[in-house]
Amino acid sequence: MIEQILNEVSRWAIPFLFFLFLLVGWLRRIPVYEAFIQGAAEGFQIAVRIIPYLVAMFVAIKVFRASGAMDLFVQLFSPVLGVIGFPPDVLPLAVMRPLSGSSALGLAIELIQNHGPDSFIGRLASVMQGTTDTTFFVLTVYFGAVGIKRYRHAVHLGLLADLTGLFLSLFICHLMFS
Repeated sequence: MIEQILNEVSRWAIPFLFFLFLLVGWLRRIPVYEAFIQGAAEGFQIAVRIIPYLVAMFVAIKVFRASGAMDLFVQLFSPVLGVIGFPPDVLPLAVMRPLSGSSALGLAIELIQNHGPDSFIGRLASVMQGTTDTTFFVLTVYFGAVGIKRYRHAVHLGLLADLTGLFLSLFICHLMFS
């Protein structure tokens, strides 16, 4: 019963919000269509402005993986990871997650296909996907969009949050699935 209710709420949530925004705009006498067009035009200008940042980030990620640096990184840290119960196969996902969501998702899918969705590695990859964020992508897109150039503390805090999510994912997965 509750599952059916949640399914219906999920199904109608976006259309409800869409019409709620239109209704509130109409009640406030805001020209909704014109505001939408203006916002879309600004969004397009922002997208054009951040393309160089995105290209630079994606090239750096590709070079890091294609050069073999990722494999070397995994080999170097495998002994330390074994001590804390972190599967070395998951390290590329942990490294890529702050950089690129699509790369991290591809790695998570690969881990799940190779080890199975109910394996410890599959579960850890899934939990990591939900508890960490694409810190550098967020900083590149959002900070680049508004022209923020000095974001040193945001990088530190974002990476600290990712590291916290990573270790809590490991802890929770060991607690729940080991």
